Amino acid sequence: MQVNETKIPDCYEISLNVFKDQRGRFVKTFHQDLFRSHLLETDFAEAYYSISQQNVLRGLHFQRPPKDHTKIVHCAQGEIIDAVVDLRVGSPTYGQVETFHLSDEKGNLAYIPSGLAHGFYIVSETAIVMYQVSTVYAPEHEGGIRWDSADIPWPSSNPIVSEKDKGWQSLSEFVSPFTYNPAKPSLVS
Repeated sequence: MQVNETKIPDCYEISLNVFKDQRGRFVKTFHQDLFRSHLLETDFAEAYYSISQQNVLRGLHFQRPPKDHTKIVHCAQGEIIDAVVDLRVGSPTYGQVETFHLSDEKGNLAYIPSGLAHGFYIVSETAIVMYQVSTVYAPEHEGGIRWDSADIPWPSSNPIVSEKDKGWQSLSEFVSPFTYNPAKPSLVS
C-alpha cells in the first residue's frame, strides 16, 4: 500500500496492491499496522456496500458531531468518480473539492477524515462501492449538501439522484459544525 497526500489536509488516496492471476484479483483493502504507521484511523465501527447503476450519484453525505466519522471508500467492482468537500471551519481548503477515480482495476481507496462531505458517481455499467466508517450510522446526526453546489466536475449534469440527496441545502447556505485542527501532526511520513 502507498499513502498519497491530496490538497485537502488529512485526506489521502491509498494505492493498494492488486494481485492478478488466471483466477482473477486479490486486493487487501485494510492493514492495521500500515494505517497505524501513518497515524490513520484503525478503529472502524461499521462496514457496508452499495450496488449502483451507471449515472447514479450518491451524496454529498456526512455525519455531524458527536457522531462524525472517518471513512475509507473503495470500488470493489466497476469504476466511480469519488468526491469530497472540505467543510472544516478554519481549514486552508474549506469549501474546496478533491476527486478520485476509484476502480477495481486501479485498486485504490479514498481515506476521508471527519468534516468532509462525501459522494460518488457511477462511471461503469454497475459498481459495488465498499465503505468502512469509524462511528455507527446515526440518522439523527446525518447531514449533507447538494451534489451540484460545490463545483465538482461530475461527468453528468443530470445524474440519477435520490429525493433525499436533492433536498440537502447548498454549500453556500451550509453552516458547518466542523472545525479544522491545524495542530494535528502530519499523517504521512
